Amino acid sequence: MSYQTIIYTRDDSVASITLNLPERLNTFTADMVSEIRDTLARVRADKSVRALLLTANGKLFSCGADLGSGAFNDQVESRGTRAGKVMRNSINPLVIELHELPVPVVIALNGGAAGGGVGLALAGDIVFAARSAYFYLPFIKKLALVPDMGAAWFLQRRLGHARTLALCLTGERLSAEKAEQWGLIQACVESDALLTVATDMARQLARLPADGILEARQICEVASRNDLRAQLAYEAERQQELFDSPALEEGVKAFFEKRDPDFPGRQ
Repeated sequence: MSYQTIIYTRDDSVASITLNLPERLNTFTADMVSEIRDTLARVRADKSVRALLLTANGKLFSCGADLGSGAFNDQVESRGTRAGKVMRNSINPLVIELHELPVPVVIALNGGAAGGGVGLALAGDIVFAARSAYFYLPFIKKLALVPDMGAAWFLQRRLGHARTLALCLTGERLSAEKAEQWGLIQACVESDALLTVATDMARQLARLPADGILEARQICEVASRNDLRAQLAYEAERQQELFDSPALEEGVKAFFEKRDPDFPGRQ
C-alpha cells in the first residue's frame, strides 16, 4: 500500500514507520493519523514482525495537532465538540494501538516533540533522542488547553507529579540531555548515530520471546500500583505459568549448549 504522509518499510523482522511531512513539521493531519493506524494494523496482523521502529523526517519529530486545518472546524458543531470527536474516534485510538502493540516499539526522536507529539513519542517502549531533540508542552501557556495524547499520563509515571505539573504549567522545553538525566528516555545520542542506535535496539528486541515482551510490560505496569506483597504474589503466579512455557525450555537448553536462544515468534 502506498502512503502519502508516512514511509513504511520492513527489514527482516523489524518494521519501520517514518513520519514524512517535514514541510509541515509532521503535524498530525487526518491522513497521517489514518495511515499510521493502518500500518499498526499491518504490524499486528503480520506475525513475522517482531519489533517496530518509529521516527520522523525533518527538523521536528512532530509539532502535534494540525490546528490550522479544517479538522476542528465544522459548520454545524462547535470547535470543542468537533475536537472531542476527533480525539475519541482517531487520535486516542492511535495512542492506545501504539502503546499496546504486541511487539516492542523503539522511538528514534530525531527532533523536537511538541504538543501531541510528546504523547506519541512516549507511547513507545524505549526512546532514543538526538541531542538536538526536546519535549515541549505549550498547551496551557499558549492555548489554554490541557496536554493530550496521553502526555501527562506517560510523564507522571516516569517523572513523578512535581516535574510533570511544572512542565505542563510553564511550557518550558525539556532538552534531550535533561530527559536522559531525569530517566524519561533511554539515551541521548548524536544525531548522526540516532538511527543506527535505535535500529540496533529494535533488532535486539526482535530476538526476544514474543510473549516475554507482553509479560515485561505487564509486570512493570502492575508494579506501579501494587504494594510489595501484591507484587510478589503476582510474580509467583506468572512464574508458575512461565516455567512451563516452550520459551523457558529453549532458554535453558541454549544456556547449557552455550549459544544464544532462538525464541519462538508471535503465534
